[in-house]
Amino acid sequence: MITIVDDNFSQLNDFLHEKSFSKIFILVDENTHEYCLPILLGNMETDLGFEILEVEAGEEMKNIQTANQLWEILTEMKADRKALVINLGGGVITDMGGFVASTYKRGVQFINIPTTLLSMCDASIGGKTGIDLMHYKNMVGTFSFPEQIFVYPKFLETLPFKELRSGFAEMLKHGLIADKTHWENLTHINRLDIESVIPYIQTSMDIKQNVVEQDFHEKNIRKTLNFGHTIGHAIESLCLNQGNTILHGEAVAMGMISETHLSYLEGLISEEDSNLIIECIQKYYPYLDISDFNDEDIFELLLNDKKNVDSKINFSLLSGIGKCTFDYECSQKNIVESLNFYRKLNDA
Repeated sequence: MITIVDDNFSQLNDFLHEKSFSKIFILVDENTHEYCLPILLGNMETDLGFEILEVEAGEEMKNIQTANQLWEILTEMKADRKALVINLGGGVITDMGGFVASTYKRGVQFINIPTTLLSMCDASIGGKTGIDLMHYKNMVGTFSFPEQIFVYPKFLETLPFKELRSGFAEMLKHGLIADKTHWENLTHINRLDIESVIPYIQTSMDIKQNVVEQDFHEKNIRKTLNFGHTIGHAIESLCLNQGNTILHGEAVAMGMISETHLSYLEGLISEEDSNLIIECIQKYYPYLDISDFNDEDIFELLLNDKKNVDSKINFSLLSGIGKCTFDYECSQKNIVESLNFYRKLNDA
């Protein structure tokens, strides 16, 4: 299902030749249109007609209005149920493109060609599609597997550093929740760049894929992939509501620090492990100022988290380096203390 493609995209071309599609629709944003689409089109071999669907870049575009525009375009272009949607982009494109494809005419086939580290290691894998609702992250979506995921690591050469760093947060998360050796390998990287990260992409993809195969509909173990995301998504949503969009990985890094400290406060990990993990994350990520957000604003979003049941905030927390527990209900006192712990890090 996940294929690393060569410079000629021969694996993608084999896939297109073997299948019987009526037409191809390639979804891009303005960045992937400029930097990645020419590479894809220069190597894609097919006699099928294709159309380019372009949306503006940014999380703020991942909404029902954009999805509706894409549905209308597909309708106007007479896309049928044998059409193929190719999502060429980062997490926003693969999330939204998968959602649009999986709901149009009750589902047309789609593939993901991730172009960012975040989408290669995390967002494009697992069959979660979605859009944001108001300022709530991924509130509307489907579980729908892409037909294939084709990964071309050289697309990372088109990324600014902050996008590379954003995706690295998900790789760190994979190590923390499932693979201590992966975590240790990643945290021994002194200079974060493409060359240092590429050797570990496959391991992160395998960790994500292995978890998803055990629990596609997120009833149990898949919830561990949400470590760092309960608080992280709340902060990301508050920033989005302010019009101050931050990268997903920046929010997840902040969330992992708070939730690591929360794991310690709940007695799940030692203070030594907590401090070690937090110091490692801080090595790669600058402090994220959350002083504008009070506890009440954050709790309102925590209570709307998709993992919650019966109005209880359920966390996925560390029980060791490389181990994670899920459906963990924390005391409100400890949640507040973990937020205040992060706030004070800038004073240290």
